[in-house]
Amino acid sequence: MRRGELYLVRNVGETDPRRQRVFVIVSRQVLIDSKFSTVICAPVYSRHDGLATQVLLGIEQGLKHESSMNCDELVSLPKSMLTRFVGTLDYEKLGEMDRALAIALDLPE
Repeated sequence: MRRGELYLVRNVGETDPRRQRVFVIVSRQVLIDSKFSTVICAPVYSRHDGLATQVLLGIEQGLKHESSMNCDELVSLPKSMLTRFVGTLDYEKLGEMDRALAIALDLPE
């Protein structure tokens, strides 16, 4: 399990209308490799609104169609739910993810 990997998660929760959704792991690698049972993830939606906190994703990342990672809706998910690997972000997309997270969390550049 690595930072920037995409996983299809089933039965995300009662607040999500979909039975399954793709999530991108955004936690730092030290946390992912630790004994903690959860990691921080960002959901992927088929809609893109052009926000600075969104990252365009697509077939290159293992998805079926163009989608958008939303860094404004971070969630903590049990590692045990992340079993269906979809794909991974390349170096460029990881940089875009880092910029979107910095904006979403109002961190200094």
